[in-house]
Amino acid sequence: MTQKRFFVKEIIKELRLIETSMKKEENIERKIYLFSAAYGIMGRTYRFEFSPDFLLAEFVLNNSYGALIDRFQKLKSGDTTVEIEPLHFEKIEDGLKLLADCFENGISILEPLELILTTAFSTSGPGNYLREKGMLKL
Repeated sequence: MTQKRFFVKEIIKELRLIETSMKKEENIERKIYLFSAAYGIMGRTYRFEFSPDFLLAEFVLNNSYGALIDRFQKLKSGDTTVEIEPLHFEKIEDGLKLLADCFENGISILEPLELILTTAFSTSGPGNYLREKGMLKL
């Protein structure tokens, strides 16, 4: 097995574990915490075996995590203008599953990354506004 194939298998295993763990978890803060492991595995991986796909995935997952944690902090401080809904996590979990599938099958990772990023963006003020207008659909 090549080094790259080894790392791809590790990514797939980790993404599937994260998705399963998030589905089982009911606490929003813990779900976000578990999601943070997704960008973590990507960042660790590209340091050993660089790939533009690994870098792109890490960038999108890290920024998506940042959007979610930002919204969660605002909710904790009393700003309830935009809620984090169960649908947000369902879509992110779907995106993680699709991302693992894409890595497993050696196909483009763009679609699952778009799903995850769009979902996370929809928890921001501008993203939620576009969702309310019907321009952004989850």
